[in-house]
Amino acid sequence: RQFVDSGLFEQVKREVVPGVWETNARRYQRNPSRQKGSFLALADTLLRNFQVSELKELGVDIALVREARRGVGDDIDLWLLPKLTVSKSNEHAWSPGTLWLSAGTMLRVLDDLASCVATTSARRLVLLNAHGGNSSLLSVACRDIRVKHGLLTFLVHPWTPPASGGPSTEEELGMGIHGSRNETSVFAHLRPGEVDMSRAVRRVPEWLAENRWVRFGGPVQFGWTSRDFGPDGHIGDPTGADPELGKKLFEDSVVALADQLREISRFDFPHDLT
Repeated sequence: RQFVDSGLFEQVKREVVPGVWETNARRYQRNPSRQKGSFLALADTLLRNFQVSELKELGVDIALVREARRGVGDDIDLWLLPKLTVSKSNEHAWSPGTLWLSAGTMLRVLDDLASCVATTSARRLVLLNAHGGNSSLLSVACRDIRVKHGLLTFLVHPWTPPASGGPSTEEELGMGIHGSRNETSVFAHLRPGEVDMSRAVRRVPEWLAENRWVRFGGPVQFGWTSRDFGPDGHIGDPTGADPELGKKLFEDSVVALADQLREISRFDFPHDLT
């Protein structure tokens, strides 16, 4: 009853399922033997794996992947694997209800998935990451998968996290880490009505900006949890968030991601190293 009343199935059916199904059906018709497995896997996913909680939790990363797939078009052969909705998020472990995987568990999950991909004709595996807490671990995974399974591996971010040296706003002193102006703007664009700006407060650790070495994006990295910077668990200033800014940031990232995927599709190491 909750599922039916929510109207989510109709929304997903209209926005996602037809395009995905059409693309996979077209590929299957072109090459049934090669596409049979992915075609059947999609059918199984559609029939078995839709859950209300999952549909409600459709986030920036999935929307980005969907839009980027449209932007790429059919000029590259791109397979979209199921998303991992629980990952390395123990910087928020202090907050009851947070779901997260340990580093060892997540590396094993990625290794298992890579071993499956390696049995197909695919030679490249792209890890599209929208959560900054995963970044360091995914770099390790890329190397391990390359060594163990021989796949060409790539780590891609819609936006490089500021904690990893990515951009942030001047007003946030380069520390729009979690719940920042830009991140909040993108969510306000993608999920109108779901961002309560009346609760937006500035939480920028200005004392950290005075450091030369030990700071976010600096040469000396440090371990931290989101509670180390305030009781709300966010780091940044969302008070200036704006859906129009989010729309521009989102559309720019879609264009960039599509271009990145095209270049990835052509990337390879030289075979003659003499």
